[in-house]
Amino acid sequence: MRCHYEVLGLRRDCTDDDLKKAYRKLALKWHPDKNLDNSEEAAEQFKVIQAAYDVISDPQERAWYDNHRDALLKGGVDGEYQDDSLDLVQYFTVTCYSGYGDDEEGFYAVYRRIFQLIVKEEMESKINDGGEEYPTFGDSESDYDTVVHPFYAYWQSFCTVKNFAWKEEYDTRQASNRWEKRAMEKENKKTRDKGRKERNELVRELVAFIRKRDKRVQAHRKMVEEQNAEKAKKVEELRRQQKLQNAKLAEQYKEQSWMAMSELEKELQQMEAQYDKEFGDGLEDDEEEAEEQQDGRASDEGDEEELLYDDLYCPACDKVCQSEKAMRNHEKSKKHREMVALLRQQLEAEEEEFSNSVGEETSAMEDEDQILSEEEDEELQEETPKPKLSKKQKKKQKSSKSPEESHAVESDRETSAAAEPKANKAELNGVAEQQEDPEPEAEDTTTAETKPTAKLKGKKAKELKKAAKMAAAEENPEQDAEASLRCNTCGKEFPTRNKLFTHLKNTGHALAVSNPSANTAATSKKERRKNK
Repeated sequence: MRCHYEVLGLRRDCTDDDLKKAYRKLALKWHPDKNLDNSEEAAEQFKVIQAAYDVISDPQERAWYDNHRDALLKGGVDGEYQDDSLDLVQYFTVTCYSGYGDDEEGFYAVYRRIFQLIVKEEMESKINDGGEEYPTFGDSESDYDTVVHPFYAYWQSFCTVKNFAWKEEYDTRQASNRWEKRAMEKENKKTRDKGRKERNELVRELVAFIRKRDKRVQAHRKMVEEQNAEKAKKVEELRRQQKLQNAKLAEQYKEQSWMAMSELEKELQQMEAQYDKEFGDGLEDDEEEAEEQQDGRASDEGDEEELLYDDLYCPACDKVCQSEKAMRNHEKSKKHREMVALLRQQLEAEEEEFSNSVGEETSAMEDEDQILSEEEDEELQEETPKPKLSKKQKKKQKSSKSPEESHAVESDRETSAAAEPKANKAELNGVAEQQEDPEPEAEDTTTAETKPTAKLKGKKAKELKKAAKMAAAEENPEQDAEASLRCNTCGKEFPTRNKLFTHLKNTGHALAVSNPSANTAATSKKERRKNK
């Protein structure tokens, strides 16, 4: 089988215009109607030209042909093809060459011929004739910088141009649908990549094997080592010479006049030592001063360390940073912001609790002060005698008062009238308690406290009354219980309230209690009528 590009006389990177021109030219030349003398040969040649043009003119057919060209030319893609590229494994031994001369069986001639064959295979596989140049192996006399070094630099990173299409397992032209075709192409690509990788590694390993035994490389390496040794010797010699020069300069050095004060200082120190021995303990004072200075320095250093520690300490996270930059980065972090927000909430909650407690204390103190001031005012009013008014003056005061004030006065009178019987009852109870419990001093204090509360007005009076009742109940709960669980008519005592109520129902000992407020209201109305 001939190559389609060779049949048409074209390069593998030809354009569509070049393809058409070449096809027309060959079709006119080998058409059977124009070759009547040799019609059979012309017909066969025309068929080959027509087949080549049909394949290359179709982009898909041309791409497939370019990938499988080597396989088609060397046996086809039906499994009969065998790779006829150069076998490099046999050149990994020392027996493949004899000596390091330039003869045909020598080291350089054998491996130069091998790399020429590799280059030829690569050039055949290339689509474009142009491109990179392959450096040659050279001979035993080749220069290292111009031939040897470029050769090893290129071939140690060699990548083949062959596509290894002959190793494909599936023929994509036999696929029934596009999904099957894509799967075949994927598997074929894996096998091609695997073959290309194996070829590259084989060539690179052969280059490493050759470089290790190349006398040119060994000579250059030895020369470089010698040069490095000479450079090291020169550097050491220069260092030694510089040391000698510095020693000579030190010997020739003379102290300047302005630097001669050191001798005077030594003499002064000697004189001070003599005076201290003869007249005093100056040395001890100097030592004390030196110790004080050292202590001061140590304290200053400690203060500086504390300042630095305060600057680099985060109280919210309880963390110490190593530097200011680390502290700034820590302040920008999300964790630090969350801890600061939490700490702020805790502080605000504590402040609210403290302010509430302080407000309650201050309000309680203010209430106590107001109660005390009102009690003092009432005591002063009681102590100061009121002047007696005539009937005319009383009438004038009544006429001058507004209806609201008169209504308030009447309500005050009613409350005082209602409070009088309660006070009388409290006095009677107090007398009975004196007879039962001989504790006159404590009772006097309680009565003294209850007297002014009856004269107070509004909510404060009610609160004081409740407090007095609660205190009395706490002091003698047994008496209250006895008084409440005793029949007023027969004087019989009961352990529970239920039993007392059943006794009252059965015996009829329940008594009606007179309402003193109604009586006081009636009397007050009568007095009003008389005054009118």
